[in-house]
Amino acid sequence: MAGLALDGSNPDVSLLYDINGLAKDAPHWFDRVMEFVGEYGIIIGLALVTLAAWWSVRKRQREAPSAVAGLVWAPLAAGLALVANIPIRGFVERPRPFKDHQGLDVLVAGKTDFSFVSDHATLTMAVAVGVFMAHRAYGVAAIGLALLEGFCRVYMGVHYPTDVIGGFALGTAVTLLLAPLAMMLLTPLTTAVAASRVGRLVRAEPAAAEQDADEARAELAGSRSVGGDHGNKDLAA
Repeated sequence: MAGLALDGSNPDVSLLYDINGLAKDAPHWFDRVMEFVGEYGIIIGLALVTLAAWWSVRKRQREAPSAVAGLVWAPLAAGLALVANIPIRGFVERPRPFKDHQGLDVLVAGKTDFSFVSDHATLTMAVAVGVFMAHRAYGVAAIGLALLEGFCRVYMGVHYPTDVIGGFALGTAVTLLLAPLAMMLLTPLTTAVAASRVGRLVRAEPAAAEQDADEARAELAGSRSVGGDHGNKDLAA
């Protein structure tokens, strides 16, 4: 199989060798950085981006409950996508690339489970798509981190490129397909939280938002009252 990478007849294996080959020419410290980034760094970065998006969407007032519900859905979708991946990996039973191909520079030892699809790619893209649904700018940053995660997994020699692509597809599909049901269940919950004592978890200024709503209702009631008075005067005339 390693020979296939040389003649280019298997693009998946060829791209694996091309990307992983960068690790052989890189300094040792850079490989250690990529190892940390690929295993934990991107996930930490996504958590920070999600927190930043939450801090931002809280300022939307009326739209805040639905936006926060979307951010709550992001990690839940990632968890469901990882669960969905369990039977997929068991059915495909694809060994890790370093078990079938020699000459790879494997940066993380001890990977004994199956390769398709990548859990890291699945998790990061599911979260990224969820963040994108709630906040476009932070969502683009999150998707960029997910793509970097996919590159890192191949660079580290623990996944084929198609493992990563499959993970991206699975994470995106679970997040988008189940989003309508998730939002239907989560939005009432975040709306209730917004009206509670811990409303700042959903709205930056929940009291001000409620005051605006009360003022709007008062203005509407006043306009109706004025309209009714005019009608009564007309009848009296």
